[in-house]
This record gives sequence, C-alpha cells and structure tokens, in this order.
Amino acid sequence: MTTSTRGTAKVPAVLVLEDGRIFRGRAYGAVGETFGEAVFSTGMTGYQETLTDPSYDRQIVVATAPQIGNTGWNDEDDESKRIWVSGYVVRDPARVPSNWRAKRSLDEELVNQGVVGISGIDTRALTRHLRERGSMRAGIFSGEAVRPDDELLALVQAQPHMKGASLYEEVATKEAYVVPAVGEKKFTVAAIDLGIKGMTPHRMAERGIEVHVLPATATADEIYAVGPDGVFFSNGPGDPATADGPVALMQAVLERKTPLFGICFGNQILGRALGFGTYKLKYGHRGINQPVQDRTTGKVEVTAHNHGFAVDAPLDKVSETPFGRAEVSHVCLNDNVVEGLQLLDQPAFSVQYHPEAAAGPHDAAYLFDRFVSLMEGQRA
Repeated sequence: MTTSTRGTAKVPAVLVLEDGRIFRGRAYGAVGETFGEAVFSTGMTGYQETLTDPSYDRQIVVATAPQIGNTGWNDEDDESKRIWVSGYVVRDPARVPSNWRAKRSLDEELVNQGVVGISGIDTRALTRHLRERGSMRAGIFSGEAVRPDDELLALVQAQPHMKGASLYEEVATKEAYVVPAVGEKKFTVAAIDLGIKGMTPHRMAERGIEVHVLPATATADEIYAVGPDGVFFSNGPGDPATADGPVALMQAVLERKTPLFGICFGNQILGRALGFGTYKLKYGHRGINQPVQDRTTGKVEVTAHNHGFAVDAPLDKVSETPFGRAEVSHVCLNDNVVEGLQLLDQPAFSVQYHPEAAAGPHDAAYLFDRFVSLMEGQRA
C-alpha cells in the first residue's frame, strides 16, 4: 500500500475489480493506492469496530449502509490498536459527524492511519456484483495513482488471492499480556491471539475471568504455565487451511481435555483439529444481522459475523473424531453453513460468529456463560 495524506472529496478515485469491472468516485481518507480482497459488510452501524477488527486484514470493505461516518470516530470503540482493512468503500460519507463521544471524523482517522478509500459510487450495484461473482481481488486508486484502466487491472490481477493466505501471525500480539477479571477472580483462561478483538477478553473479564492473551506462536507449555481453567482460540484473518501450528496446538489442548472455546477462526481451527476440512465461501458472511440456529436449544439468534471460510462438517449426523464424538451445534439459516461445533465426550465447543458482538446484537452472549459452565463442571 502507498498513501499520502492529501485526502479530499474533490480528488478522483477508481475501484478496479479483478474481473475488469470499474467504479469511479472520489477519494475518501488517504490518497494513493491499495489492494485487497473486496468484501461487503451489511452492518447498519459499527463501522469503527469493523475497521479495527484484525479479521479484515488485507480486505477492502464495502459498506452496504448508504451513509457512513455520522457518529465520527472516538477513542473507546476500537477493537485493536489500529485499522486493519486495506481499503474502505462508502456511498455517501457524512459531511459533519455528530456524537458526544466523537473526537474526530472518520475521514480524518482514515487519513491519520493512511487508509485509502473511495466514496460516491453505487455500493448497491457493487454489492450485487460481489454476491453474483463472489469476493475477489480489487484495488483502489486515487490522485496520481490513477492510470489507464488496463494498467490498473494488471496491478490488481497480480495480487495474491485470499485462498492460501496465512495472515494470523501478522495481526497477533507479539508479547503476552493479561486482561484482569472484573471484580472477584473466578477463573484463569489462556487465550490464543489469532487476531483477537478487544471486546472478547472484556466479555470474559466481566464474568470473573482473568485472561492471559498469548501470541499465535505460543506452545502448549506456555499455555499451561499460566494454570488455565480453560483455553480460548480467537478470531483471525486468512485461510484456515494454512494454520497448521494452531491446529496442532489445539490438538494438544484437546488431548488434556481442558475446557475449550473457539470463535470464528477458532471454530475453523477446531474443525481441522477434529479432522474436518475447510473451504472458501463465495462471498462470506459479514455484518450484524445474520440468523443462526442453536441446534442444542432450537433458539434462533441474530448474530454478528465476519468470515469468508467455513468448516466442512456433516449437518445431519454425529461424527467420530480422534477426540470423541462431535456434532454441528449451530447453523446459518440463510445457507446452512456450519456456524458451530461441539464435542460430546469432553468440554470443547466453538462458534463461527461473534458472541462479543461489538457492534451488534447480544443474542449470543450466553456462549460466554456456557464456557464458564464448562470450567465450573471441570472443577467439580
């Protein structure tokens, strides 16, 4: 990515997709060029949490909500220490943000962090194109980066694909840190950071859990050195088929029958650890309005998602795995994609979506309580 900080609504910009479709608009954020996988997010709110979610590393995010930036940018809602998206695509950026917590505008923050964006294009047409053709490589070019269309298309088509991309180590913490329990400490959890969102350890801390966040390269010895009552595997970017290290680490945890919980990338890691495959979805699930059924209770939840890969596991039977019987616990009602797994013979489960839901619905917050119950049961 190359950028300058001369972002202005009067600077021309173009979005070029790898199949040759081009959208022309105006610069939004930093001016320059950037590349990534073009994906769309259907959330009506929560753009700050989306932009700072490490799972969006190397992706150009298209906001389907027509107006973005109304509440500006604050210092409280970041999910990590920086913006991770490669680029941002909006239709109608707010001219003047208005919110009592806002410190600056979204446009200013994009400029501050060197994130190239584009505004003023038909995001509905773009979203329909991605639904029909699938997520694909793209580039945003503005200012002096704008060149003849054939040159820009060649640059986009030279970029790496998301399938086969190993990205989790790029976004994970390099040093372990601790998020203390809120109030009385009841449990200790070792959390493997594969791209963890800040709200996740916060939700655990609210339940009396002291969370030791460890790098993606942590070993089993380092996990058990903190004396965990449970182990957590986080969300993260890239293709889970590349994550052999985390898969082996999770298998070591499963061998010791320690209570285990995984979210998003962590669900895909559990799937691989149990012997299932993974595959790339046509355009993925991203947003805060996805319907999922908890098959253990029959309850339907509105949930927050951000994933482009899924676990290939049978929906209609209990599977035998090296760690006992396993079943699909949650399923997406839009397309029957696997949204959760659980072991029946030891305390381990995972979900593909985000129960911490920042921003988003809180229908699935009970999953953190389910993790607490597993740890309580193990103690008993």
